[in-house]
Amino acid sequence: MIRIILLMFMFTSLGFVSCNEDDDGKYAEYLVAKPLKMSKADFKAAIDVIAPVPVDESGKIYIYGDYIFVNDKYKGVHVIDNSDPKAPKKIAFIKIPGNVDVSVKGNYLYADSITDLIVLDISDINNVKTINRLENVLRDNVIFPFEVDIYEWQDIDYENDIVIGWETVKERRLIEEVQVDFSREFDVMLANAAQNFTPTGQGGSLARFKIVNDYLYAVDSHNINVFNIEDLENPKDLDDVYAGFDIETIFNRGDQLFLGSMRGMYIYDISSPATPSLISEFEHGTACDPVVVDGDYAYVTLRGGNMCGATESGLFIVDISDITNPELVKTYPMDGPYGLGVKDEKLFVCDGSSGLKVYDKSNVQNLVQLNHFKDIDTFDVIPLEDNLLMIGEEVLYQYEYLENKIKLLSTFKLD
Repeated sequence: MIRIILLMFMFTSLGFVSCNEDDDGKYAEYLVAKPLKMSKADFKAAIDVIAPVPVDESGKIYIYGDYIFVNDKYKGVHVIDNSDPKAPKKIAFIKIPGNVDVSVKGNYLYADSITDLIVLDISDINNVKTINRLENVLRDNVIFPFEVDIYEWQDIDYENDIVIGWETVKERRLIEEVQVDFSREFDVMLANAAQNFTPTGQGGSLARFKIVNDYLYAVDSHNINVFNIEDLENPKDLDDVYAGFDIETIFNRGDQLFLGSMRGMYIYDISSPATPSLISEFEHGTACDPVVVDGDYAYVTLRGGNMCGATESGLFIVDISDITNPELVKTYPMDGPYGLGVKDEKLFVCDGSSGLKVYDKSNVQNLVQLNHFKDIDTFDVIPLEDNLLMIGEEVLYQYEYLENKIKLLSTFKLD
């Protein structure tokens, strides 16, 4: 409820900006978010495994053994056989309405389905089975698209339907009508919000799920949702830990969790794994921010120029040698970064439409660029032992590590 109110105040403060106004100034172009709806009955029965399908909107990536799981925003997960990185192939699509994140341990895949946690047995990838469903355990896991002007709430039947995601489109509308409709939508939103050694895999820096030993940590907008998964088929929903506002990503190093938020980086101690406790935080203003950690440094990308709040984008390097007192060491300008990763002395930054940038990070005060792969849209990376995996706009890229750079190994179109 509080989060929705804050979001709406953010939208109100930005106003409605016209990109291509008519001569009379009465019309403007808006980015409109339209709800993707499903009946509550169909939602509960919708999980299924089908033959490969084209990707609609590629999201996060996760790797487990020889398999790559690519999220199709709000729809499910594409399963890719990557036993030959030079020639990956799609083998199935797991339909999970409202899905954004997955994590795997011991052949059990954990996935969000709006506020539910789903457990799937993937020991036989050709015969995936639903093992368990924990309902309403991800209580604040409702995902809102940030970079929009208008939400269309009017036609949602809150008694019988559930919103599993959002489709964004550009539309020209009469400015006066939009302002009136916005006021009504705000009232509707508030009214309805009040009602409503076992192997593990590896995700990218934009992940909100993280498995550490016998625990699954899943962050929502302001909580760490904690699950004991010692019994892999039957997760136990433990007490949530409040972590602040606008939490977006999670990264683990040993007994520490690093949370990326729109306001900063939060560091939590999980030496008592069922009850994460705050160690320290690093504030950086307001921007969208994933974080990865290596040695004495945390690497944070900040993306501005959008609903995240900041006007400038960059790479922040934070000294965490004193974990109780993180301090900014250096900032490097970026164009519009998303995910990032580290492997030995290489730092990989997905700088949005400006491509993949590779740096030598042996001297954080003077990063040296080793590669710049331009003319591609980049989203997130997973540095593996032998090669680098990167997701772009409906394309999966894999790169081979070389001594002082990387080179393209394969390109796999997901459509």
